[in-house]
Amino acid sequence: EDWLQNVVQALLRLEVQASEAEVYSALDQAFPAGLDPRTSTRLLSRLARSDAVHRALLVLSWHTMNRYELNCYHYSAVINACAKSGMWTKALELLGDMAEGHVEVDA
Repeated sequence: EDWLQNVVQALLRLEVQASEAEVYSALDQAFPAGLDPRTSTRLLSRLARSDAVHRALLVLSWHTMNRYELNCYHYSAVINACAKSGMWTKALELLGDMAEGHVEVDA
């Protein structure tokens, strides 16, 4: 758990407007062998709780770029962060992405 918190802290230490490439590079260094779904959920949830919506969105994008599995828990963490930050348009866009990507909603 401490190592995951270190990754979250490293992402949060990046400048507020860090580029996509900077965030992707940090993720590639932290997870050279990829990322399992549970760790992904914990990472996204911690970023969301830290009000790091921009970072969480980039992590979600990094998953897509690397063709890692995304599930309803990943999207839910980021959608909730967007909603709490008043980013309703982005939250609705992510819901559309879920439907388009055929992400199953946990019943």
